[in-house]
Amino acid sequence: MLRVKTSAAEFEIEVLGVSEMRGPAAVAQALYRETDESRARRAKAIEDRKAAPHFDFEFQGKPSKRDRRRIDRLRGRY
Repeated sequence: MLRVKTSAAEFEIEVLGVSEMRGPAAVAQALYRETDESRARRAKAIEDRKAAPHFDFEFQGKPSKRDRRRIDRLRGRY
């Protein structure tokens, strides 16, 4: 069993075999199997990310001095 953690997800896989040399993805996928619990957790994480609020932000260049002060106040620096 292996636990693979990436920035986007966490997988739990069972290694079924090892290849002597690197090959195509189809062959590599036959060498492992993801657990049902792992698949369910990833599906739930995807749903949670889709349900999370999304903020659209348009970059308009360097913040002005006034904008910088507002940002600092929001971050609790002043």
